[in-house]
Amino acid sequence: MIVDFKSLQLLLTVTVTVTLAKIYLPHSLEETLRVAGAGVAAVAARALRPQCSIILFIDGSTSATTVFSELEGLGASWGFTVFEVTAESNSANQEARLSRVVAQARQLRQMSWCVTVMVVSDDSTFLAASVKWALKGRLLLWSTRFLAITRRPLSDLSHLYTSFSMMNAMLLILDASSWCSVYVHLPYSPMETQVVQVASWSPHHNLTFHTHLQLFPEKFSRLKYGPLLVVAAEEFPPHVVNDNTKIFKGPLVNLLNLLAHSVNFTFKFSRPPDGAWGLKRPDGSWSGMIGMVGRQEADLGLGPFGISSIRAEMVDFTRLILVDYIRIMGGRGRSEVDPWGFLLPLQPLVWTFLLATLLMLLGTSFVLSLYFPRRDTSLASQVTTNFGLYIRVLLQQDTRGGGKHWWERLVLGGWLVMVLVLSRTYAGMLTSILAVRYIPQPYQTLRDLVDDSRATMVFEAGTISMQYIQSVQSGIFREVMDSQKVGRLMLVTTAEYLKVADTIAKKGSQALIVEDLTSKVIMTEHFSLTGQCDFYQSREVFLPAFFCMIGQKESPLVPALSNRIKLVTEAGLYDYWMKQLSINSTRCERPPTRITVKTTLSLANLWGMFTVLAGGLMLGLVVLVLEVFTACLHHTRNTSCLVPLSS
Repeated sequence: MIVDFKSLQLLLTVTVTVTLAKIYLPHSLEETLRVAGAGVAAVAARALRPQCSIILFIDGSTSATTVFSELEGLGASWGFTVFEVTAESNSANQEARLSRVVAQARQLRQMSWCVTVMVVSDDSTFLAASVKWALKGRLLLWSTRFLAITRRPLSDLSHLYTSFSMMNAMLLILDASSWCSVYVHLPYSPMETQVVQVASWSPHHNLTFHTHLQLFPEKFSRLKYGPLLVVAAEEFPPHVVNDNTKIFKGPLVNLLNLLAHSVNFTFKFSRPPDGAWGLKRPDGSWSGMIGMVGRQEADLGLGPFGISSIRAEMVDFTRLILVDYIRIMGGRGRSEVDPWGFLLPLQPLVWTFLLATLLMLLGTSFVLSLYFPRRDTSLASQVTTNFGLYIRVLLQQDTRGGGKHWWERLVLGGWLVMVLVLSRTYAGMLTSILAVRYIPQPYQTLRDLVDDSRATMVFEAGTISMQYIQSVQSGIFREVMDSQKVGRLMLVTTAEYLKVADTIAKKGSQALIVEDLTSKVIMTEHFSLTGQCDFYQSREVFLPAFFCMIGQKESPLVPALSNRIKLVTEAGLYDYWMKQLSINSTRCERPPTRITVKTTLSLANLWGMFTVLAGGLMLGLVVLVLEVFTACLHHTRNTSCLVPLSS
């Protein structure tokens, strides 16, 4: 079964009307909507947009006949819906009914192309409650127009100023002579100019305008009285920078200044006490700048803030300003020569295999010497001579006086071929290591960082990426959070970034997980100060996010600012500001991992080889002592152990 939208509206209208009790007030006076019908129709003819439907709230003082006859005259081609909430002495009951009705009206508004909400009542309490629940129930967006129709004098409705000034709303007041006056409440205006009469209607003069303002004017496109707004802000290089003068600068501050000039407001900054962007606490409250804006302690949040569904529960987002993603920024290794670099051409397993081969040759020589002994020498002397020959081949020394048997020459030949290939490879690799130095960049993916048990991951606290990582229950981001238990996860504020960056440059075991643009600015500032590229960025990027400013929930300032932001971003102005801050960023964007050097080697580069020499000398001394001790055991008849050695 297919039901069109107009039928669905009428069906809901009938349902609500039947459900709610109807208690009509005595009609001692002619009904307000009937008398003001022609004036409302004149306003509707000028203000109602095509394909818009009407949602009407009445308090029981308007008859069904009047409602349908007058609404038909408004020309709502896409239908209308009537919600009736009868007047009661118990205001709590009335507000409970209004809350339920507004929830149903919101469902209709979400299904509509556009909606105009009308309230007809001569009861100021009912008007105030209707406005309250329309805002609280999020029935009214800036695109939803609101028209209140009443006979109450303007002086009785002053308590509605705050609500009406922040809505796309007008007030139509019917006086005793059947004249209709149309008023608009201007936002942030002085007490004496809070309400402006934009038009009037009479049976003889039709609709007459009294100001340059149109019906339902875009009063937030440019604020008339230049209010002072509170902007929550925190340092976030490169977008917002604090240069120790307690004055924020940067591309996002430039954008805010441009918006302030265009919309006509001034502003002052307010920093969050915890220095955070904002996270939802377990008790449902919010921290940081998002909490300040959501609690209406600030009008705007500078950010830039990443967009997420959970944040949208508390604040509204402006139009997109930029897209950024997360990278790993680590400290580059030094290009210094490793004092133990002469061991690096061969891996430890190769050195182990080389030693095992020598021992195998010793065993082979011993076994073959048992079956093919020399007649002119002892077994021990034959084995020792062959093993010494293998050592001489390994050390590139003279090999004259080789074995006399065929098996000795065959083993020696195989060993010569192996040592020849190994020594040429070792010499070439050692030359390459000394001349072309490798600068390590170990953390190219998040997996590399997580798997290194020595690495410390540094995240910014209270960001949208950190909020997402904390909510994940499995996968690599869960492993990141688990690393906090062993002290491998560090959370810092934005202001601490530069200090952490200096530490990372000195300690290669730390890595900063940060937005791509922020890491480039940190690298740029470091290069400008030191002339060195001490950082690198990972090849892998993750957690892309859309960044923008924030405003209070349902604040009409947000769409007004979004229109300007669209013009700025489409013109490329924000990108231009960013490039001006990152002049040197390309110098260190892809630093080389290998460099060629032509400097001489110092003792600091070669002390490892001298250590090996000293170790050899010490070992030789130990062997000498053992030889002397052995000689003493064989010459027990002499009082001096040195006599046999000198004879």
